[in-house]
Amino acid sequence: MLPDRLIAASICSFAKLFTGVRARWIGGFPDQQQRIYFANHRSHGDFVLIWASLPARLRRLTRPVAGADYWLQGGLRRFLINRVFRAVLIDRLGGRRADPIAKMGDALDAGESLILFPEGTRNLGDGLLPFKSGLYHLACSHPEIELVPVWIENLGRAMPKGSLIPLPLLCSLTFGRPLTIGPAESKADFLARARQSLLDLAPPAD
Repeated sequence: MLPDRLIAASICSFAKLFTGVRARWIGGFPDQQQRIYFANHRSHGDFVLIWASLPARLRRLTRPVAGADYWLQGGLRRFLINRVFRAVLIDRLGGRRADPIAKMGDALDAGESLILFPEGTRNLGDGLLPFKSGLYHLACSHPEIELVPVWIENLGRAMPKGSLIPLPLLCSLTFGRPLTIGPAESKADFLARARQSLLDLAPPAD
């Protein structure tokens, strides 16, 4: 266990050093509250930056949701995603495997927090893609858990597609006000509200 924690600490230090990441919390604090952090998705390093910006005591209780098709390729990725990040791995290619919502729900039932990306895939353009329904289903099954939007700024430039090591560019994270699903709120209304809460954190266009 100790070597895994040392590797985790080293990864966090590396991510902070090369991105100069600054985390800003709006209407909340990084405390022991169980949460679902949902963010825009530009790079495979997105969850690493969020994870690294949490205090160590919270990192041990927070698991990223990641695509098995990418992270299970090769021994190093497999080790990092399973042993260091303890991710909830999702099969994005289909097939007869575990229900992804059930897998995420099991982690929440165990008292852990999640980091997920409701766009479902990396968005290489501006703005946000439409949200997939997973965030809605998790909110319905766990209405007591806070959902915190997190806007990641500049990591898509610091880690462009295909890169393994980030470029030394400044990145920032903005953690927004927590939200929960409303009574009888429809899927369309909830996803639109959650998506807008994330867009509201984006910096003004030039």
